[in-house]
Amino acid sequence: MLNDDTVAGGMGFGKHPHDNMEIISISLSGDLEHQDSMGNKTVIREHDVQVMSADTGVAHSEKNHNPHQEVKFLQIWVFPSQRGIKPNYGQQTFAPEARHNQFLQVVSPAGDGTNPHINQDAWFHLGNLDQGFAADYAVKKAGNGVYAFVLEGDVTINGQALHRRDGFGIWEADKLAIGADSNAELLLMEVPMEF
Repeated sequence: MLNDDTVAGGMGFGKHPHDNMEIISISLSGDLEHQDSMGNKTVIREHDVQVMSADTGVAHSEKNHNPHQEVKFLQIWVFPSQRGIKPNYGQQTFAPEARHNQFLQVVSPAGDGTNPHINQDAWFHLGNLDQGFAADYAVKKAGNGVYAFVLEGDVTINGQALHRRDGFGIWEADKLAIGADSNAELLLMEVPMEF
């Protein structure tokens, strides 16, 4: 599930519980304050990616850190590969220039030693693409599918034209042919198709 959220200044979501879910938050603009029952109290700023494995159970709250500026963020929920494992938290800042005309990995499976990780064979990539950019994305694990979400601009993926805030699911394919029809921002979420 993908939530494309906007939170007004000073507003937010009170403390609430989750279990057996991998939750990924990507800040698009503004500052989101996070607090949880693992003892984390952080601010997720623009260009930050946060992951929370709420497996045996976590309670958390989120609110706009600024009283007079809205915050925009994506929150994506992925089922874990195993139930009942220890909760985990991670957060990292990814500079926009690091994803210029490339797909920068920002989330990966636990155990691979890179990026914020989740308990699932899933990889997330962000790309800031110039008009005319074209490249293939190779699916990392057989049987996975990819959900592409266009943050800004226009792209074509495997012949399908997509525009701002369009989503497109692809499965039973080992690669995606991606072209930027205008300057664009793109999120690719590779996840298992069966749990």
